[in-house]
Amino acid sequence: MRYYIVVPAHNEEEFLADTLNSVLRQTLQPTRVILVNDNSTDRTDSVMNQFLGLSPIFTKLNTNSSDEHMPGSKVVNAFKKGLELLDENFDFLVKLDADLILPDNYFEKIAYIFRGQPNVGIAGGFVYEQDSEGLWKLNHPMDKNHVRGAFKAYSRRCFKDIGGLKSAMGWDTVDELLAAYHDYDTYTDDNLKVKHLRPTGNAYNQKAKLLQGKAMYTMRYGLVITLIASLKMAFKQGKPQALIDNMYGFFEAKKYKTSFLVTTEEGKFIRNLRWRNIKNKLL
Repeated sequence: MRYYIVVPAHNEEEFLADTLNSVLRQTLQPTRVILVNDNSTDRTDSVMNQFLGLSPIFTKLNTNSSDEHMPGSKVVNAFKKGLELLDENFDFLVKLDADLILPDNYFEKIAYIFRGQPNVGIAGGFVYEQDSEGLWKLNHPMDKNHVRGAFKAYSRRCFKDIGGLKSAMGWDTVDELLAAYHDYDTYTDDNLKVKHLRPTGNAYNQKAKLLQGKAMYTMRYGLVITLIASLKMAFKQGKPQALIDNMYGFFEAKKYKTSFLVTTEEGKFIRNLRWRNIKNKLL
């Protein structure tokens, strides 16, 4: 199977080489890898140049954006700029963060999933992070059927049907919800263990942490589902402040009539899906 990778990178000199070396070690090689240098001020550009000389699969794109490390819009906008350099002659497409180490057979397994299960639209493994003792441990705060935004793979049909990625906080949740709306499955393989070199959320500022509630509003969750989801998040993270931040963001978005990411019909489907999932977990 043919697949393309887009790697958005902002100030990733510390981790980028490890990520790209893990791409080069793949038993199933990508046809093209677009390296997007997103306004970096460190040696990210130099690291990319080194890999341009190692393999013809790599192409570099320099782009300018904000210096602020915000989840959602910044990384997706960089991804979209890289996407402009690609055609549609692929079986699946990957958005890959620049601070990961993939198992050598990662994309061979992803290809196997897409080939064997045509109903799968999004596929991926699980994140592992080092603890204080240097042991790699699972860090997956979401449901087990969720693929982390750091390494999402999309079938060509699914990516087209969901309209690509949304440039907003919550893009890596709404994509799976829209995939379900279009009758695609999301598949996770717990044998695919991806090493995440930067602990989740360490680069995000306080402003960014207030955006989760806004995302829930823009996905048309409604008040009750937002409250339930925020309570669950606060409990899992052991951070009561997350509940306060989320609800503040939700009501701010409602106050200023922030644009929705999904249509009215899609929003109705999303709420019904969320309620079914909540009921299934309670029963």
